[in-house]
Amino acid sequence: MVLGFLLLIVTVLSALAVVREFKKQNMFGAGFAGLSTLTFGFFSIGTLYFEIIDPLL
Repeated sequence: MVLGFLLLIVTVLSALAVVREFKKQNMFGAGFAGLSTLTFGFFSIGTLYFEIIDPLL
């Protein structure tokens, strides 16, 4: 469960990096930050789902 929350924190930080890179108009950096946001977000939601929701079913 701790892993899911750590991945969620990394997702939020990556989303902030996307906004920062768009402000700087660095599209290459924004692309990589967006890709990491999607990747870490997927794994954090998946981890939290299987840790919290799946045992209840």
